[in-house]
Amino acid sequence: MSHVGVPRGTVRKRRSLALLTTGVLTIPVLAGCTSASEETSRGVPQDIAPTARQAVADGSTVNWAVDALPATFNAFQADADSATTRITGALLPTLFPMDRSGQPKLNPDYLESAKIIEREPKQVVLYKLNQQAVWSDGREIGAPDFVAQWRALRGKDSAFWTARNSGYERIEKIERGADDLQVRVTFSKPYADWRSLFSPLYPKEVTGSPDAFNDGARTTLKNTAGPFVLRGVSKAKGTVTLARSPRWWGDKAKLDTLVFRAVAPEDRTEALADGTVDVADIDAATADRIALARRDRGSNGQPLAHGPGSETTPAAALRSWALAHGSDEEAAEIAQAAREKNRKAVVAYTAEQKALRDFAVRKSLEPAYTQLALNGESGPLADDRVRRAVARALDREELARTVLGPLGLPAKPLGSHLALAGQPGYKDGSGALGDQNTKEAQALLADAGWTRGGAAQPPKDTKAGSEAEKKGDQGDQGEEGDAEGAKEGAEKKTAEGAKSEKAGQDTEEKAEKAEKAEKKEAEKGKTEAERERADQASEDSAASRDEGLYIVGQDNKPGAHAPAQAASTGGASAVHVLAPGRTAAAQSTALRRQAGALGEDGAVAAQDKQPGGAAGAYAPVGTAAPAPAAAKGQLGKDGKALTLRFVLPSGPGSQSLRSVGDKIAVMLEKIGIGTEITKVPDESYFKDHVASGAYDLALYSWPATAYPATDGRPIYAKPEPATDGSLLVEQNYTRVGTDHIDQLFDQAAAELDEKAARELLKQADARIWAAAGSIPLFQRPQLVAVDKKLANVGAFGFAAPRYQDIGFKNRQAAGSPADRKK
Repeated sequence: MSHVGVPRGTVRKRRSLALLTTGVLTIPVLAGCTSASEETSRGVPQDIAPTARQAVADGSTVNWAVDALPATFNAFQADADSATTRITGALLPTLFPMDRSGQPKLNPDYLESAKIIEREPKQVVLYKLNQQAVWSDGREIGAPDFVAQWRALRGKDSAFWTARNSGYERIEKIERGADDLQVRVTFSKPYADWRSLFSPLYPKEVTGSPDAFNDGARTTLKNTAGPFVLRGVSKAKGTVTLARSPRWWGDKAKLDTLVFRAVAPEDRTEALADGTVDVADIDAATADRIALARRDRGSNGQPLAHGPGSETTPAAALRSWALAHGSDEEAAEIAQAAREKNRKAVVAYTAEQKALRDFAVRKSLEPAYTQLALNGESGPLADDRVRRAVARALDREELARTVLGPLGLPAKPLGSHLALAGQPGYKDGSGALGDQNTKEAQALLADAGWTRGGAAQPPKDTKAGSEAEKKGDQGDQGEEGDAEGAKEGAEKKTAEGAKSEKAGQDTEEKAEKAEKAEKKEAEKGKTEAERERADQASEDSAASRDEGLYIVGQDNKPGAHAPAQAASTGGASAVHVLAPGRTAAAQSTALRRQAGALGEDGAVAAQDKQPGGAAGAYAPVGTAAPAPAAAKGQLGKDGKALTLRFVLPSGPGSQSLRSVGDKIAVMLEKIGIGTEITKVPDESYFKDHVASGAYDLALYSWPATAYPATDGRPIYAKPEPATDGSLLVEQNYTRVGTDHIDQLFDQAAAELDEKAARELLKQADARIWAAAGSIPLFQRPQLVAVDKKLANVGAFGFAAPRYQDIGFKNRQAAGSPADRKK
């Protein structure tokens, strides 16, 4: 299923640096703030049609869809992506792949054993290699390969263009053991995640020199050590072809060839139907098509009740026939062309549905989770109280149901930043922040100074005449300073909270007092009737919540009527931020004239004088102008409304994210927070908006890891100022962090007792929750379309694929799906 997430290859880069987000505030006794036990955590099992090897046929070819050809085959370079990971997994050694529960598990194809043999005075790990393990050129895998990779990745030689070095910089030396099959690694300081090292392991020919490392492994891998070898790359065909390795010492690969084929997510339904691919990650729409195809198998040639033309009523069909055979030749010609176009669409759709019957949808939960990121660098979210209010306004269960419920997957919110359900160490730490509570969210906002009448109040200390104007001109500059001050104050709160268990109680008492103060002020400034109007206004539609912003109906054809649910509070219609209010009237006239809705004299066409108006029009005739923010129940302070920039991806594969974003906007509206939803192209969403910090709220995903102490720290590390005045955020794109959280990660990374390390990580997770910089929502769904005759492939969940076990369940004759013409 397509989701916008942190680009693969970004996630495990620069692993000594950072990975997600966290923040500051006074918190209660966090070590005990969990709402579920580790023992009761269960993940969703993988769905791969597991089949014993003896029941899988030898031979044949499988085509596997990837988003694009890999930019590089070097997994340690900055532009390595998901295709790099997928392909190198079949070609190179992974010493500790993840198993079905998300734990690193020793790979016996490469290792007989690997363990810590000394802890004092320094940590020493001894690797005993499988004596049969060789590279495809016949050379034994050994200590020289470990040494070369360590020297390339330890970060001391800038000539190596590497994107990560976490763990390698802790190694002091690597030596040959008692024989050539033993590798002895000595660490300069303890490293709990030592199993993460040397995976994938490259031959010394790749890592031995900067030139070979930087360029030699980008387009080819001449020396490999997996069940397959790289046969060739075709940019023209968009394929990477692997062939069974003749030197592989483990279980022989069942397939003759494995082809990874670049197919864009939006083209995968067609690629499956025409036989171009046998395995493909898909979205919910394609999964529905496959389910319908299998349901319609016994329709005996009857017309399908879905697809093109299925919604045409008998009356509409009769009118179309009458036009096509009427006396008006011009109208008849148009109607005949439309009928022919529809006929061809029906034929093509029916053929696709027939082909899709040969596929099954295998589903599980992907080892990745979607989060709401709150940018705490500046603006209202620099105040930890506002971030917590946003988090407390969210009904995470409803958001999880929105994405997972229709797919038949468990719709349970994720309770940890550092582990997923089913992984060792998973424990719901969301209690450190608290459950959804509108009343408490409103109290937090009141305590932060955001009130119902605040948007209409002038800034404090303003003077008349030129002084006021001067003050206004300086406002934007002052806002940045205010944000820094808020951030420093919030960090101070966190430090104090870590020292006292009473801090949480103080926070609650303060919130209650703030709520009472807000009510008292409201009683003074409003009559009962005014309060009722404000409460009613707070339930206005999502489409009208953005003051000074208008909707352009670019998703519909000119002249089409606006969807009725767009005016409903429960609708999930996102808002494109395109035009300020003062230019709306002119743009409305221009757009409606282009759509044929207006005459040259500006008169409204008769057919558009009805509810909904023309698509692209800002409001139907007679609709009242948007009410001021203060009258609609939106909060404000010092004359400014509390409005957050919410950036969402616009691509076809990101529909579920947009639905979640729309629901979040409605939830925030209920506590008086407005949102400006901007949709941007998927390809620029992360780089130009999330990574650059051009957002207040954003939805994106992080992958799971078996090594949270290493991979989690760069996501949640406290940003540090650079010499040029900028902020070094590494992978902490929310720009929120604390020294205490950094210290917990460092302690966990150096703790060789696994149980103690997990306890430290649980403490770190509780503080990340309390900071409210990152709000985990749900684990992402994993939907994979697979030829139903294929075995041991599909939705793998946590586990790494065993490529040598993939194949067709029974021996395939010529003309079978494996051999059909591509």
